Amino acid sequence: MTDFVSQTVLKRDLFSETHKGHLAGAPDQAAARRVVTAAPLWSRPLAWLLANREIRALRAVADIEGTPHLISVDDDGLLRTWTDGAPLHLARPDDPRWFADAFRLLRALRRAGITHNDLAKPQNWLMTPDGRAAVIDFQLASRHRRRGLVYRLMAYEDFRHLLKQMRSFAPHLMTPTAKRLLKRRSLPSRIWMATVKPIYNLVTRGVFRWSDGEGTGDRLHHQGSAIRKALLAVPGTRDVALTTYPLPKKTKGVGIYAFVETDRADAPAALQAAQKKLGSACADLIQPVAALPRARDGEPRLDILNLIGLNQVTALKALVGDDAGLAATVQPIVEGRLNFSDRRFKPKRPAPPR
Repeated sequence: MTDFVSQTVLKRDLFSETHKGHLAGAPDQAAARRVVTAAPLWSRPLAWLLANREIRALRAVADIEGTPHLISVDDDGLLRTWTDGAPLHLARPDDPRWFADAFRLLRALRRAGITHNDLAKPQNWLMTPDGRAAVIDFQLASRHRRRGLVYRLMAYEDFRHLLKQMRSFAPHLMTPTAKRLLKRRSLPSRIWMATVKPIYNLVTRGVFRWSDGEGTGDRLHHQGSAIRKALLAVPGTRDVALTTYPLPKKTKGVGIYAFVETDRADAPAALQAAQKKLGSACADLIQPVAALPRARDGEPRLDILNLIGLNQVTALKALVGDDAGLAATVQPIVEGRLNFSDRRFKPKRPAPPR
């Protein structure tokens, strides 16, 4: 394995840890490291199965612009190049040039015999700093040596999922043909949704405690005041900032993440104890911090804290910029964050007109 210097843990789940860092001796060469051996022993066989799918896919797409390149593989996992960009649910592209480039990328994957199989997630699509399209996370990707029926069906679903992103972020670009194709699920997809998907949701959300994103509800409005009051009452607490994040189980919905500015050494225990009288109407995660990032008027930077609470740390650069003082405040909060899931909130659909 090429020497790798880890700077930030981006994601942690039952199948790996994903780190962002750089190659030793090359601090300007950003890279991503997937550590498969960080997975629990019982899930490690499946973790390696997913990692090997990613390794095979990355080798096949090595010459395609907009995809990560595999650097090396060892007994602990894999190392790939870092792709700089913002995920779609943050970038929200509405420029036809981005979608034209995304379709170009899909055609290139198709020529390489690769289907991604996870492009319904906007987190796996990126808008690069120069406005181009990129895709990441090839754990579920398939490499097809023959262009048979299975390949064509899976490639069609990749294409349809890109149309789904267009409908979400640039509905004005949807043509009548695109709308018709988006509604036309392949037969395997319809069978999956009717039979396997409910079981998949039960296992991932119940057993593995995953969630693809939940509605945000209004917990901050109803419970935020009491939570702030309880945490501010703890001696040594200077300020409290509250944000939300998706909880693992669909039945639980949205979680409340409390960033508490304090210097107490026993802050975690003291803050948790202060919430006991609140019952279930309490913060789900409490992170003590030495200092909260603040705007010029002294108010906490909730835009920054929201991204940290959602584990969207790669998008922080646009908000922090070249402010060295702000970066020095934010970095310890990022390193101590408590949510490592890449799940996102599912936007609510507007109610149909009556």
